[in-house]
Amino acid sequence: MPIPQSRVASGPSRRVAASSPRVLALPGYRKPAPGIHPPHLHPDYVSSLKRAPAHPLVQIRQTLSEVTGPCFQAHHLKVGADLTTQGEGAPLGEKILLTGRVLDEEGRPVRNTLVEIWQANAAGRYRHLVDQHAAPIDPNFIGKGQLLTDEEGRYQFKTIKPGAYPWRNHPNAWRPAHIHFSLFGPAFSTRLMTQMYFPGDPLLPFDPIFNGIRDEAARQRLIALFDWQTTIPEDALGFRFDIVLRGRLETPMENRP
Repeated sequence: MPIPQSRVASGPSRRVAASSPRVLALPGYRKPAPGIHPPHLHPDYVSSLKRAPAHPLVQIRQTLSEVTGPCFQAHHLKVGADLTTQGEGAPLGEKILLTGRVLDEEGRPVRNTLVEIWQANAAGRYRHLVDQHAAPIDPNFIGKGQLLTDEEGRYQFKTIKPGAYPWRNHPNAWRPAHIHFSLFGPAFSTRLMTQMYFPGDPLLPFDPIFNGIRDEAARQRLIALFDWQTTIPEDALGFRFDIVLRGRLETPMENRP
């Protein structure tokens, strides 16, 4: 699949010395505008105190296998884009149709890129052994989906609106309803992750992860828009969430270097 133009700076890749024929040097990344991406160390997000690097990062030269793969095809996708049909029956909760485009800084589509989502169920619980809070597990909801963007960079997932859940970061801590996004380019080093939120959520002003992004306009780009045009009568509300991978209007990413 093509390299997302919004992830890697312009300019050709160059080979290093002939004595290392299987090692490539990637072009340098453009620095994002300040305040768009959250810092690795954000004290209000208590887990970051232990997760954030305490020393300068060690630069590791990337080899051929890291800059040329993975390469995803439709037959690699296992769970599909309709999260409401992955069980023996219908999952509980409000159905939503989530659509959008993956774009570069010039508004050009990023084609054939792997987009994956994962989320809690309508009661606010993940289908994961680590999640042991008292909300019920929905046996008909796996909570994950995947697809490849089309020629216009479009994606569409049908799913359930996730519930809020407590997370013990601080007294009376609740995470707003959100859906995690992962986007893969042509190499492991091009993976980006972010979170999408819902309009009008009263928990957003209290969430340290959401508010770890200092720029107000950038925070607002993480909130999906209600979309009447994609709302399905008597079935699912439509929401739109476009993802811009680089530039002045880029979507904040939690793992951006």
